[in-house]
Amino acid sequence: MNRLNAVRAAASACACSIVLLAPGLACATAQEDRSKQEAEIPKCEKKYGALAVVEPQQQWWVQYNLGSPAALIKVYVQKSGCFTLVDRGKGMQAAQAERALASSGELRGGSNIGKGQVKAADYVLVPDLVSQNKNAGGNRVGAALGHFLPGAFGAVAGGINIKKKTADVVLTVTDVRSSEQLVMAEGHRTQTDLGWGAAGGLFTGGGFAAGGASGYDNTEIGQVIALAYLQAYIDMVHQFSQLPDNASAANEKQAVTMAKPGKMYTSASDSSKVVRPLDPGMMLYPTGNKNGVWWEVEDELGNKGWVSSILFQLAK
Repeated sequence: MNRLNAVRAAASACACSIVLLAPGLACATAQEDRSKQEAEIPKCEKKYGALAVVEPQQQWWVQYNLGSPAALIKVYVQKSGCFTLVDRGKGMQAAQAERALASSGELRGGSNIGKGQVKAADYVLVPDLVSQNKNAGGNRVGAALGHFLPGAFGAVAGGINIKKKTADVVLTVTDVRSSEQLVMAEGHRTQTDLGWGAAGGLFTGGGFAAGGASGYDNTEIGQVIALAYLQAYIDMVHQFSQLPDNASAANEKQAVTMAKPGKMYTSASDSSKVVRPLDPGMMLYPTGNKNGVWWEVEDELGNKGWVSSILFQLAK
């Protein structure tokens, strides 16, 4: 009887069938292997675009003596190679100071600092906590960044629980050009994940502290949060694998405005039929088709035709 009870207890702990638990180790090994695999930073053979990581509005990490989660995500991005990381924080501020020196003529000649060199971010990522929606009337509905979270996200509403050592986090990615919220990936981790060896070699080598993500590798709650964010990051990368490769090409073309009076023609020639006259200041939307200096465009009324690019400029 004692042997049977022991087997039942082991089966319950592993959440496996009692029949499959003959030696009692197969389940533990499988779960441990899954945990270690989930803790590995993904590696990408190609980059999915340029990514800017910014801090959430509420600095919740300060009360836990942790570095910014933005710094943590930057470590994941750098080690994964899945994105080109562009700085929109302190590094960008220092770069702008250098550019100000260049524009004032203070830098040496040949410094090669000027306009048109800054790489554009394709996406902006905000790492935050999934927090309980207090106005949900008891329903398990999550909210993050002021938006309601549908589906599975509502089941992980709770943020950080110090007593239970749990963390529920979310990564939100917005397309810079369209402002569309393309990706929302959640991560959930508990103290028990550390016991199963889920951390693997993630917290060795001092990479977090060196990247400004202090406290995530040497505190228990920090490790739980780091694992939750890693789970979300893995899911985020998977979602990106389903998106178009070129974010710029996948978006609408940048609008243009007429700088001089002109005409819209039915074809790429001023000898073709006139669709309509165009006044300075009118906004047009390129379709992407070009023929020499002629661009195919649409106006705000749905008229489509060809206009000489000599007559317009990029809208600002």
